[in-house]
Amino acid sequence: MEENFKSFDGTQIFYRHWDSEAEEKKAIVLLHRGHEHHLRIAHLVDELGLDGYDFFAWDMRGHGKSTSEESAEFAELAKDLDFFIGHIKTTYGIKEQNISIIAQSVGAVVAALWVHDYTPSIRALVLGAPAFKIRLYVPFALSGLGLLYNFKGDFKVKSYVKPSLLTHDEERVASYEQDETITKDISVKVLLGLHECAKRVIEDADSIHTSTQIFSAGSDWVVDKKAQKKFFSNLNSAQKEYHEIPNFYHDIFGEKDRRETIEKIKRFIIECKEPTFPSLLNADKIGFTKAESDRLSLPAGFFKNIYWNFQKALVRYAGRVSDGVRLGFERGFDSGSSLDYIYKNQPSGVTNFGAFADFIYLRSIGWRGIRQRKVHMEELLKFCIESLRKDGKSVDIVDIAAGHGRYVLDTISQISPLPDSVLLRDFSEINVKAGQELIRSKNLSLTAKFVQGDAFNKESLTSLEIKPTIAIVSGLYELFGDNSLIKNSLEGLASSMQSGSFLIYTNQPYHPQLEYIARVLPSHQGGRAWVMRRRTQREMDELVSAAGFKRVALRVDIWGIFTVSIAVRS
Repeated sequence: MEENFKSFDGTQIFYRHWDSEAEEKKAIVLLHRGHEHHLRIAHLVDELGLDGYDFFAWDMRGHGKSTSEESAEFAELAKDLDFFIGHIKTTYGIKEQNISIIAQSVGAVVAALWVHDYTPSIRALVLGAPAFKIRLYVPFALSGLGLLYNFKGDFKVKSYVKPSLLTHDEERVASYEQDETITKDISVKVLLGLHECAKRVIEDADSIHTSTQIFSAGSDWVVDKKAQKKFFSNLNSAQKEYHEIPNFYHDIFGEKDRRETIEKIKRFIIECKEPTFPSLLNADKIGFTKAESDRLSLPAGFFKNIYWNFQKALVRYAGRVSDGVRLGFERGFDSGSSLDYIYKNQPSGVTNFGAFADFIYLRSIGWRGIRQRKVHMEELLKFCIESLRKDGKSVDIVDIAAGHGRYVLDTISQISPLPDSVLLRDFSEINVKAGQELIRSKNLSLTAKFVQGDAFNKESLTSLEIKPTIAIVSGLYELFGDNSLIKNSLEGLASSMQSGSFLIYTNQPYHPQLEYIARVLPSHQGGRAWVMRRRTQREMDELVSAAGFKRVALRVDIWGIFTVSIAVRS
């Protein structure tokens, strides 16, 4: 059965559904390799012979029947997949824990990225020749493409891989050569994004607990096997398998003698039971993120200290001319004042050179992620407001650590009618005064109120002067590695909220500049080193769940740094 679903940006994505007509629905989702389309992997439906399973196969955007005028960011393909799985669950009544993924090459990287960023509770993940590192035989090809992309924007490059180097199956080779639906070109934006996302997923595979089976082609001319082995080694899955098939080419699920491989997949999917995951409530005391933050708290060593002291000197010098950097040193780079400056995104400084230095500062990847977090926060806040109004409920918003409150006040300024009440709180007197002034400047004094409050005081949160139907915690929990603080905060909020109320919370599961931040930038806590213990999304979600909430939506930026989630009070 041929169908379409609407993805996050309205793009129509084509997919095919094979209905098993079973009462207890289980499903397998097939993801094709780059350049191809769903029919190139659809042969697995018959070959697996898994009766009682519904099968779904899609055309990735820009492939097959899923046309798209512009190339997506690679990370948006994982967002497409998240919407696709949501569509399957809602439309066909299939539970997430009864869904397995079989994905090949580029599709395998999309699936791995989705599992990493969105932490689904699927039953099994099967990856065939994942394209974590594509073989580019021209020296410095990736760097050159990146340079050209920065100068001229997105453009297409053609794949010159011959089908005879993809599989020994002559019928598959012939059908590839005759298939006009196959796209030989690939967007440079997608190619560069693939490289960056794959690198991140490999480095942080410790955070993945999903049962995973990987197949590597022994004679793969397209992708590097070392990256696949590193990903497998880093995986934290209790059930994981790695199979290297000698003499197989890259199209590992379409190879000539694939019967044994198909049987291994079938056995793995059948034997994987309903997923269970280890508790991460004590991850602040034991585990890889604890070890990582402990390492960053220690001296870097003699020669590395020389390097980091040089970096500090550079930033100190920039602080003389850049307004943003100077503010960071005065109040802390993680302070509400600094974040409000980042949100404004208006470079300024002493002379034109200072303004240019400020422009470079504001363009750093972490600050770009912060601004995207604001976009996602506003999107999900509007969604929650609309949902409450649709159900005829009061809209009472509380932000327990609002900074200057800009993202909340900007959002409610765009909607009509205004919320029934808005209570903003922050521990810093500086932030409270700045927030009160922002309320006055936006003429919201009749709706919004800003007071001082401790976001980690359970009793204070239990006795809030208004009972929130939308509670917000943004940019706070990421700054404190101690889970007992987060538990107190969430339990206090939960006790003041009724069933069906929304919690919007942020998290920082990854950051490419953790060490730079720890070694160079002071925090708002007395100018101490800004050492962060990042929480995996699964850990953060478990803390939220333990307090009586259930996550129902998640947004993540294309760099995987910041997430914004909605949870419902149960």
